[in-house]
Parts: sequence; C-alpha cells; structure tokens
Amino acid sequence: MLEGKNVLIGMTGGIAAYKTGELIRECVRRGADVKAIMTDHAREFMTPMTVQTLSRNPVFSDMFSLIKDYDIAHISLAEYADIVVIAPATANVIGKIASGIADDLLTTVIMATRAPVLICPAMNMHMYENPIVQENMARLAALGYHFVEPGYGELACKVTGPGRLAEVPEIMEAIETTMTEKDLAGERILVTAGPTREPFDPVRFISNHSSGKMGYALAAMARRRGAQVTLVSGPSALAQPVGIRFIAVSTAVEMWDAVMANLERTTVVIKAAAVADYRPAEVAPNKIKKKEGPLTIKLVRNPDIISEIGKRKGNRILVGFAMESENLVENAKGKLLAKKMDMIIANDLTQEGAGFQTDTNIIKILDRDGRVEELPIMDKGDVANRILDRIRDMRATRKR
Repeated sequence: MLEGKNVLIGMTGGIAAYKTGELIRECVRRGADVKAIMTDHAREFMTPMTVQTLSRNPVFSDMFSLIKDYDIAHISLAEYADIVVIAPATANVIGKIASGIADDLLTTVIMATRAPVLICPAMNMHMYENPIVQENMARLAALGYHFVEPGYGELACKVTGPGRLAEVPEIMEAIETTMTEKDLAGERILVTAGPTREPFDPVRFISNHSSGKMGYALAAMARRRGAQVTLVSGPSALAQPVGIRFIAVSTAVEMWDAVMANLERTTVVIKAAAVADYRPAEVAPNKIKKKEGPLTIKLVRNPDIISEIGKRKGNRILVGFAMESENLVENAKGKLLAKKMDMIIANDLTQEGAGFQTDTNIIKILDRDGRVEELPIMDKGDVANRILDRIRDMRATRKR
C-alpha cells in the first residue's frame, strides 16, 4: 500500500518522539519515501541526525530554506506529500492548526497541503482531557483531518490515563486506511476466520491448523476500503483488528449461531474459517483417563454454515474457501455450485507458500460463470485485496 508513496512526518516537542523513529523505519520498510519536519521543540527530544539516518532524507526545520531549483520549503513539501502524519502531536500544534496559525514550517505546510493529514496526539492526560483541546480536535475532525486516538497507560509525568502516543502498528494501520480508496463504502461484510475446536472432554478437543491469517487479512482490508466489518473468529493468536466488530467463538455450533444472528444485516459474507465438519457426539464431564486399548470417539456432523447461508442468500454476495490436497478445481467447482456461492477461493495445501500458518497464499478464484483466475504466490493482505476487488466488481455489475 505504501510502495512508492511519499510520507511526510511532522515531529513536535514531546517525550513520545522516540516512537517516531520506529514509525519512520516502518514506513521506509513498507516502501515509502519519507521526509521529516522537526519543530524547534522536537529537536530537544530527537536529533536531526537520527531522523535523517532513519528516513534516508534530509530533515527540514527552517520555513524559508530553499530545497532545490528555488523551491520554497513549505510549498515544495506540501506538494511532495501523499499524506502528512504528525507524531507526536502536542496540544500546542493541534491548537495552532485548529486556529489557522502558520508560524513555523510544519504548520505552514499543513495550511498549504492538499494531502490528508493524520494527527497522533500525545500529551499529559489532563491536557488531553481539557475541553479546549477536545474542542480543537473535534473541529479539525469535522474539517476532514484524521486522528489516531492516544493510548491509555502510565505517562512520562507519572500519572496514568489517556495521552500516550499510539503504538506504531496502530499508526501504520491508520496511515494505510487513510490512504486507501473507500470503494467498499456501504457494504456490510461478515468474515469468518480461524479454526473451530470441538471438545470431547474438559481438556482435549479436535481442531485443525488454521491460524486465521487469511480471514483477518480480509477483515482488515475490507475495513480499510470503507466497509463495515464483522469478524467472527475461532481461537487465534492474532491480534484483534482495529475498528472491526469482533465476535469470538470456539465451536462450529457457536460460529453457526454468531453468523446466523448477524446474517440479516450483512451484504457480503466471506467464509474463510476452517470449520470442523464433525464434532464428538458426547463431551465427557471429566478428563478421560489413559487406559489399555484403543479409545473410540463417536463423531456427528456439524451444521453446514455456508450451505444454510446459500439458502438464505437473497442479494448477498457469498464467498467461500476450498482447501484441497487433490483435484483442486473440480472439488472447488462442486462446492461452489452445490452451496450456491457466488465465488470460491481454492488453494492446494500441498503447495509451498499456501495453506495454513503461512503469511502467503496461492489461490485460484472461481465464479459461477465458469471463470478460473489463477494468482501467483503473494502476501495474504494482497490476496485479500484481489478477492475484494472481485467482490467490488461483482457488486458494480449487479447494480448495472
């Protein structure tokens, strides 16, 4: 998402400036060109040499300096930026921007730029809760400025409360979201992810190797693109995605209940979860002790969630997944038609770089018109966007 983009980081005077170094590194790692503006107060907390080393670009502070070919700094930088990120943003700079004051390089660039501006507040909790600061932020938000809410915790002034600069992953997610076209605005997307666990005693269960990475990527990318997203997830070690309605479940029956309870409000369902087809017929009340001879557990079928959605589909777009170890396309086509899906994502778990636990995937996208689109190995975030592109195009076709 940031490959080839120009990110302008504005640093103001606060102890949280140390986090901005890591933010710059992460932007560069994701392929962005990064330039930084440091206010005089920011230079008290971080050295320009450190910021220049991390950004691989000169650091700017003087409003009247020439950059090249007689370009004035504040105009050149304002036009350079695809996004401006102020981190940390003090109460002072927030107040100046809200009042239209442009008395240094950073605030002048803010007044001159047409790029989106993302403000990351960091300050003492009492300053943050001051009604003047809150009013300034509300005013800027109403004007189209974007904010990353500060975190809650122990502050440099030894009090505990809101005011910590948000963590770098949160700011990066906000940058990506701000820069993403909202081509799925108006869609209400329900995504299922992860495995289910089917217990046969209080200690043990039947499950599979799903990590939830594909479903979580789909949920995160759909939210970035403007959709309202509900994520129904089986047990997963992944962090809960920001800005998404999250429902945690464990068993297939719990996932059935959660999906059916939320189906009416959705326009798109993406069933990426690896739901157990069977569950133990009985769950022992106590741990089953080891003894001589084999242990037999009788299994019964779990409800088929996607088949039931297919029966109730209406005008919804229904997307399923098929993970196979043989006859990939044939098996996927059979599921697509039998369960009334609009699209199915097929992958072969025997291929290196596909399947469970990986950060990449290799998929084929099949639809009801008989088309089969084969994609090369790619990051699951990129895979998610390719799937969402097809959903967007399918919705546009239906509207026409």
